[in-house]
Amino acid sequence: MPAVTGKLAAASLALALIAASASTASAQKKYDTGATDTEIKIGNIMPYSGPASAYGIIGRTEAAYFKKINDEGGINGRKINFVSYDDAYSPPKTVEQARKLVESDEVLFIFNSLGTPPNSAIQKYMNSKKVPQLFVATGATKWNDPQNFPWTMGWQPNYQSETQIYAKWLLKNKPDAKIAVLYQNDDYGKDYLKGLKDGLGAKAASMIVIEESYETSEPTIDSHIVKMKSTGADVFMNITTPKFAAQAIKKNAEIGWKPLHFLNNVSASVGSVMKPAGFENGQDIISADYLKDVSDPEWSNDAGMKEFLAFMTKYFPDGDKLDKGTIVGYAVAQTLVQVLKQCGDNLTRENLMKQAASLKNFRTEALLPGIQINTGSNDFAPISQLRLEKFKGERWELFGEVISADAGG
Repeated sequence: MPAVTGKLAAASLALALIAASASTASAQKKYDTGATDTEIKIGNIMPYSGPASAYGIIGRTEAAYFKKINDEGGINGRKINFVSYDDAYSPPKTVEQARKLVESDEVLFIFNSLGTPPNSAIQKYMNSKKVPQLFVATGATKWNDPQNFPWTMGWQPNYQSETQIYAKWLLKNKPDAKIAVLYQNDDYGKDYLKGLKDGLGAKAASMIVIEESYETSEPTIDSHIVKMKSTGADVFMNITTPKFAAQAIKKNAEIGWKPLHFLNNVSASVGSVMKPAGFENGQDIISADYLKDVSDPEWSNDAGMKEFLAFMTKYFPDGDKLDKGTIVGYAVAQTLVQVLKQCGDNLTRENLMKQAASLKNFRTEALLPGIQINTGSNDFAPISQLRLEKFKGERWELFGEVISADAGG
């Protein structure tokens, strides 16, 4: 009997140990759809075609960066499966692709999908499904609304903050300015316009002499430029995406209109805007930035820039290093990798958002010195600092100090 009892006790102990081990493993590893011991499946939607196709390079850069991460062993031993679809910057197509990613591909989350109208079209769907819509590639102010949309978070500085900075500069340096505004007729353009008006305050009505909108379906914006010149405006607020930004710069030169020209950050790309428009036509244009510029010799010996260039050479040799989209894709992918590292073995959608909202003084070395990424449970605006810059020769030259400006939320 004692031998039998001993065997039973041993068996019971073994079962208890196995149960405890399983329980520990279960406690250590928590997964939602799209995550396993070996894989993290990430969805992405980009305009690889259509009127905003210049931004497609962001998605291609991200794919290349995740290949680099996978080659180095992945994140906490898991490889990234990056599934990226084209929506041609068409909101109905975005909805279709988001549903496909969530319901068919079963991704853990959607990362850095591009454009204000496309992301607006899927925001309610993503939040109703409780699937993170993380680090969206648009600076619309509304992405910083954790109370109403806890599953959506922005990444780049928001549009209203940017134009408020331009407004403050104008009030100080050119208070009698006559401003012509060209803006894309959608949420993206209107967000920038609101920031400008808020920044000008009571003087907005007298300083803005024309608000001219255009549709992304228009082949050219030349007629809008001619109309704005006729008002006698001496300041041009250019709120356009790359294709139209280059057109505007060229047309200004062609008709001899030389206002003080402000170009929104999302089109301040040397490769996709300034070069096609003609460097000689872009002199003294003012913009704002938060990332290092490859064309700026100030960063030629910078360790972070050397890492970026080495990455491009090895993993995306066909990518245009002068195209701002490449360093944007690189920097936001690095931010996501940090969040995924913080998740450890708890790869639930809830923990993903928790970690994304727990970034403290995080820096990717693609950011300008002094600019940091900070988030919190009530702060879904990771980057809220910018520096002004002016186009000289074939590059942007920074001027002034780092400016913080959080608008909306």
